[in-house]
Amino acid sequence: MGDAHRIGVIGLGVISRAYLDTLDGHPAVRLTAVADLDASRSAAVAAERPGVEALTVEELLSSPDVDTVLNLTVPAAHAEIALGAIGRGKNVYGEKPLAAEFADAHAVLEAAAKAGVGVGCAPDTVLGTGIQTARAAVEAGTIGRPLSASAVMVTPGHERWHPHPDFYYTAGGGPLLDMGPYYLASLVHLLGPVRAVIGAAGRLRTERVIGSGPRAGERIPVEVDTHVSGVLEHTSGALTTLTTSFDGVATTAAPIEVHGETGTLTVPDPNHFDGEVRLHELGGTQWRPLPPSAGYAAGARGIGLLDFIAADGQRAPRANGELALHVLETMSALLRSSAEGRRIELTTTVEPPVLVPLTAADEWRRSPAG
Repeated sequence: MGDAHRIGVIGLGVISRAYLDTLDGHPAVRLTAVADLDASRSAAVAAERPGVEALTVEELLSSPDVDTVLNLTVPAAHAEIALGAIGRGKNVYGEKPLAAEFADAHAVLEAAAKAGVGVGCAPDTVLGTGIQTARAAVEAGTIGRPLSASAVMVTPGHERWHPHPDFYYTAGGGPLLDMGPYYLASLVHLLGPVRAVIGAAGRLRTERVIGSGPRAGERIPVEVDTHVSGVLEHTSGALTTLTTSFDGVATTAAPIEVHGETGTLTVPDPNHFDGEVRLHELGGTQWRPLPPSAGYAAGARGIGLLDFIAADGQRAPRANGELALHVLETMSALLRSSAEGRRIELTTTVEPPVLVPLTAADEWRRSPAG
């Protein structure tokens, strides 16, 4: 690339720290502006970084010194901020989900296409060595033809550790829309797109208690389903059983298992960039680890944004809007299936992004893989 790509960040909550750590000092990007509804947050971040302006949200969206808006707001604001950036001719890369509602996410991609700008979206953890090594093994035929998979995410709920967990229990939140993108994006990488779903969901508690921070002990309402299970029919014919829950204490289930005709893979937690991939071959007696063979080594939040920028029109960004839209429709369809008691066919599909070649940390910190 030529000059460093100029980034403006909107939303400076907990997750922003990890992004800023990755972006600070990277030669491909230059942080130029930050904004948050809490002006003291943006002032504090700007004060630590020479040349970075603390702006209002509207000022940042209109700033001529921003090429791409990094949208780290709460899910309910994702679409509004994305459309604001697109309407001013800027690219946007956002946290997951792409929007709180599928129709809004679809509108974001339509607007971007008309404006000729790009849309990227987390999660980018799936670009690390954990998911990418597993995908490389599947593509190499290590387990034969993939037949099925399971994906399990069970926690007691984020209110135990997050000081302001309200948004996890409102539209765009819940275990499926919050954590599901990690698992579903991984499953698209591993098994391809989804054509239909059957879902079941419920919420047996109407409120949660904040466990830490200045609001500890405060009760907050639960407005979304907190346990969602379903079956995904992949276009390939493979089936995935999925469980996402804020209603369990712990689980011994592997985050993801992929079963093929000649072997099974256990895949590490897709909320992390790395982790051990293990293989059990048909006729074998034990699991054996596979060495990392693909992915961004020692990945960190923001690598998807760097990959998005590095694509520069030469290839599709790996953490792209079309994948995020397909993942969001899959999640929305699971909830709709539960509500309507029937199988739902999807209207979107997507090509899995190209595999990430094994890329050392010192390499991608200079320039992500092509």
